[in-house]
Amino acid sequence: MSNELLTIGFSTLSDRINNIEPPRVSVPHKVFISIQDPHNSTEPLPSNFKFDSIKSPELGVAKSRNTVLRNAETKYLLFADDEIVFLDRGVKSAVAYLEAHPECDLVLAQAIDTTGALRKRYSKKKVQLTKFNSAKAATYEMIVRVESIKAKDVYFDEKFGAGVSNYIGDEYIFITDLLNKGGTAMFLPITIAIHPKDSSGSLWGTERDLLARAQVFQRVFGSWAPIVRAAFYFKNYGKTNGLRNFKKFVRGKI
Repeated sequence: MSNELLTIGFSTLSDRINNIEPPRVSVPHKVFISIQDPHNSTEPLPSNFKFDSIKSPELGVAKSRNTVLRNAETKYLLFADDEIVFLDRGVKSAVAYLEAHPECDLVLAQAIDTTGALRKRYSKKKVQLTKFNSAKAATYEMIVRVESIKAKDVYFDEKFGAGVSNYIGDEYIFITDLLNKGGTAMFLPITIAIHPKDSSGSLWGTERDLLARAQVFQRVFGSWAPIVRAAFYFKNYGKTNGLRNFKKFVRGKI
């Protein structure tokens, strides 16, 4: 294992690598960058901070996250993208929780947007994660215990996430796979990062979005997926264009 306690693992595209802000985190850490570069770019690498990196011609954020995870040699790994700014106090608190709770494999924290507002509704108290309360997880809110995650052989499902047709759900699937293998994951109401508001929300309720969500539920719940999809549809009825897509969504075929 590395002398540092934490790896901050960035996933980015070659033409966005210079968007990365050097992490200002006091926890002893190293930086690793997974660079997806299908066009063999000549974009210069950042020179204002120290990091290790790997380039790959493949696309897909789940593949990039797996590259980060496989190359992490520290006790903990904090996932990142090229738009993130981490908050030192929050990162220290999350790492301190993991240090005090060796049974915990993953901490899910919270993030604010550039206006200082929380990015979504979070619990106001510590909550153990389950298949029913972790679907809104973002990767840059997650810190994992590297040795335990690797020992349980938990990696991101590369059929999901940005860059592939099922463009959502990779974080949720990662967490539920961990739980299925006996892992423990906790949400802590600790703010660890600033991230711009996502633009992908504009796709919510479209047929493309519903198909991707249907596939995520199939992956997580298997034969129980139709029941979960029906409950999800009615819970979000106002965003789903009424009954027009209900039967197709429940069947998982939009």
